[in-house]
Amino acid sequence: MGENSTIEWTDHTFNPWWGCSRISAGCRNCYAADNARRWGQDVFHLGGERRMLSDTYWRTPLKWNREAQQTGIPRRVFCASMADVFEDHPHVANARARLWDLIEQTPWLRWQLLTKRPENVSAMAPWTDAWPDHVWLGTSVEDQQRADQRIPVLLQIAARIRFLSCEPLIGSVDLAPYLTCPRLGALDGTQGFGDHQRRASRIDWVITGGESGPKARPMDPACARRLRDQCQDAGVPYFFKQWGTWGPSGARVIRSRPVAGSKLVGDPIDELGHRVEMVRLGKKASGRLLDGRLHDGVPPLGPTRPPASGA
Repeated sequence: MGENSTIEWTDHTFNPWWGCSRISAGCRNCYAADNARRWGQDVFHLGGERRMLSDTYWRTPLKWNREAQQTGIPRRVFCASMADVFEDHPHVANARARLWDLIEQTPWLRWQLLTKRPENVSAMAPWTDAWPDHVWLGTSVEDQQRADQRIPVLLQIAARIRFLSCEPLIGSVDLAPYLTCPRLGALDGTQGFGDHQRRASRIDWVITGGESGPKARPMDPACARRLRDQCQDAGVPYFFKQWGTWGPSGARVIRSRPVAGSKLVGDPIDELGHRVEMVRLGKKASGRLLDGRLHDGVPPLGPTRPPASGA
């Protein structure tokens, strides 16, 4: 899978293995599990097998790194769309160690590691106080419960870029406390942090998107707008990835039950009791416009240290 990614916020996708287990509400309609089943792979359940990829496939990031070095433009690599690098599973320990070596060999790539298990990162990653500049670390946040569970853990890890994937966004989330540079002591009870550490103790990037697929849940537009506005107020890049299967019809509706092919979301938006109507349009037709415009904010790629020999 994927030299050039179809995921809008990255350039390439690399999957060191396939498979994971569901751990929260955002996993319910997992697109990766559906994709694996289409390929005859039953690898998305607790304790199940994990599909390993070939040596030929593992060499593709080395090629991307050479190409990025030749152009002088770093490339972003999402790892892994079909797995969770930080899943505690006995079948992946060796592959995970191999991944760390590959990352060290490819400094012209911006590795985007996204996990639902930030509590495992410190024990599994080979870096402690000084993460490589080209490794970005993110966690998935689908609702407020997961935000409050996962983000404080993420903020204790010294990655250069820490980001959130609020997709599928299935509930209202308040990110303001995590976007405005709180003292680390406010999160872990310690004191005495300097200005540099205070600047570093916030989220650097927010991605938002709705769910796609036959069982997709609609995203309340008000939830996406709230995160957009909070990011704008804090000066944090905001990326609106997609509406997903359900898109806003543009109608404000008063009725107790939606008609066929539509759903009403959120609380009433005025004193008359109007609610927002979402309709099943499909991912392509729903598109990526939020209030009539694209939101493609991303962090700067940053400088690149000289590549390792043989990379």
